[in-house]
Amino acid sequence: MKEITTDQEWHDLFKQSDDGPVLLLKHSTTCPISAEAYDEFQSFINSSNENAHTFAMVKVIESRPVSNLISEELGVKHESPQLFILDKKQVKWVDSHFSITKKKIEKALA
Repeated sequence: MKEITTDQEWHDLFKQSDDGPVLLLKHSTTCPISAEAYDEFQSFINSSNENAHTFAMVKVIESRPVSNLISEELGVKHESPQLFILDKKQVKWVDSHFSITKKKIEKALA
């Protein structure tokens, strides 16, 4: 999983969604709910074909300007934790908090 820390990394990641699904987690390193979402996301990554998708994370506190830019450019209200599935430069699926589960990610990609 790649950590996104700059505007350029975000824009490069967004372009990659033309080649296949990109899963992006907005993660707070200080929030226990976010820690649970991170674990669910990591569980999904570990059980999936890692070459079938691109996985990335932005830490919302440490990289706040990038996190804000993502919300602004996607037109989606910021939440944390928040998971996006991007495909063909579109938001295919987004969810947050306790709704981020391995099962829901699998269903969204089916």
